Amino acid sequence: MNTDGIPPNMKLSDAYRLAIETGMKNDPRPKAEVEKVLSDARKQYDEMEDDKKQYFDQERLWNPYADSRFSWGDGEKDVDKLMWGIDIGTGEVLLADRLNEKGAGIGGIVAHHPLGSARTPFPEVMWIQTEMYHSNGVPINVAESMMSPRVEEVLRAVLPANYNQAVDAARLLGLPIMNIHSPADNCVQKFLEREFDEEPATYLSDIIDHLMKIEEYLMAAKYNSAPKIVVGSKTNHCGRIAVKMTGGTSGPKEIYEALAHAGIGTVIGMHFPESHIEEAKKHRINMVVSGHMASDSLGINLIADEWQRKGIEVLPCSGLLRVSRV
Repeated sequence: MNTDGIPPNMKLSDAYRLAIETGMKNDPRPKAEVEKVLSDARKQYDEMEDDKKQYFDQERLWNPYADSRFSWGDGEKDVDKLMWGIDIGTGEVLLADRLNEKGAGIGGIVAHHPLGSARTPFPEVMWIQTEMYHSNGVPINVAESMMSPRVEEVLRAVLPANYNQAVDAARLLGLPIMNIHSPADNCVQKFLEREFDEEPATYLSDIIDHLMKIEEYLMAAKYNSAPKIVVGSKTNHCGRIAVKMTGGTSGPKEIYEALAHAGIGTVIGMHFPESHIEEAKKHRINMVVSGHMASDSLGINLIADEWQRKGIEVLPCSGLLRVSRV
């Protein structure tokens, strides 16, 4: 899909880099913190023995998100259509190949959730949450001390993952494959923070009403997956609202006590584990689940719109609710 006279394709590597850069522009951390991630990676690489450098992930030198990687394919390939899904497995890879047999012209596959070389290190991005909690009034030392054991727990949990299953299928079929996780989550984080800053909610019902004005949440509601209050009632006052959409996965359950002390009254998130819901109840914090697929779709769509402006069409699959704002 071409717009504004822009040539109808761009290099796959340029599309990928544009997605990462869009995520950096919407990162909830101060710019200096994002740059530090890159400078620390450069220092680590420079101090490595030469024979060890072959094992260093070179993307770390310019991409601050361990959960987003270009896993396989020719980055110099020109593309004008990419198939993007929230979860990509062997089935979706076969689907792309089958669609190409029917003339779809798919130049590559994009996953949201981490796969390939992004799968096992993805918990590293959970440190983004410490700055988010800090911006909501939690002392940074408290946020960091709570986050450390939770990151270690998730790192251990992903070690058994069959990280290359979908990547191997794509390689065998000659289809480039990548995934873009935190950059898209950063976009929905910033989008919803702005929404509730510009139109503050008084009651929990106001949060639901506001979300239902956003097309992705309206579409999800038609699939019986509307935003839902899971702690509190629609007549409860919101108090101060914290939005939690990025940072890899669920953080430490102990954070709710710290958020309550910081004066947070309501947390809006894509989803919450049961242990988090129990902690929120204990500390009198309201909770609103915006919806996983709808929220992921919103963040993805904001990046897909950047691609659309450059002449790349996104073919949605695997749960992606495509909404263009171009």
